[in-house]
Amino acid sequence: MKVDVPARVGVQITNEYGDYAEVRDTVRALEDLGVDIVFNWDHFFPLFGAGDGPHLEAWTMLGALAEQTSRVTLGPLVNCTAYRNADLQADMARTVDHISGGRLIFGTGSGWLARDFEEYGYPFGTPGSRLDALAADLARIKARWKRLIPAPLRDIPVLIGGAGERKTLRIVAQHADIWHSLSDAATLRHKLGVLGDWCDRVGRDPDEIEVGVTVPDPRAASDYTRLDELHAMGVRIFQGRAMGLRDLDGVRRLLRWRDAVT
Repeated sequence: MKVDVPARVGVQITNEYGDYAEVRDTVRALEDLGVDIVFNWDHFFPLFGAGDGPHLEAWTMLGALAEQTSRVTLGPLVNCTAYRNADLQADMARTVDHISGGRLIFGTGSGWLARDFEEYGYPFGTPGSRLDALAADLARIKARWKRLIPAPLRDIPVLIGGAGERKTLRIVAQHADIWHSLSDAATLRHKLGVLGDWCDRVGRDPDEIEVGVTVPDPRAASDYTRLDELHAMGVRIFQGRAMGLRDLDGVRRLLRWRDAVT
């Protein structure tokens, strides 16, 4: 695990606002508060509340946010590689990287919500087939980044979300700069062992991979015991969620904890 970096706070905004002005203002507020990373998600329909409510697309939103911010790192948590040609994804990411001045994280995964696939005409397949496609797409994306003119402004960090032990963690070992997990401390300890085994098999140094986790309820982060435990295990990205401008108290608590351990 990559531990020679400071703890960072990431915040996932939802694409469910339906009002881009509120998205923009929320992200600006997060940047002003000192958040390190702002994520959105790559779905086509709301995940909470009314399933047919207002919703915005991830990558066009990231392009606008890249122009309207100056410091915060941006990325999807996570891009679904099944929705777009792999070489196109590389070009999109490179372009957002340029718009942002080199502030993009390419967060990606294999997708899981059947409705996103079915209503937009993408084959859903199986979890295994989608993961196989993710591995193949990542190789193409990295190859395309080397061929694009102009090139990305930096080696764009690749974040992979998921914790499956047979395929996902193998892909993490092969391709990821950041691994993102929903695991609690006990589960994470086991998964890190599995990831270490995969790194040994593919010839990768696990210390090259930064570890991030979702903090399920950052409003409860005033009890920092579990955050301290995760930090001691090597976690360096702590991700909360903000539904809008009225939902920033948990973010402030996470930032206070980050500042205390940094």
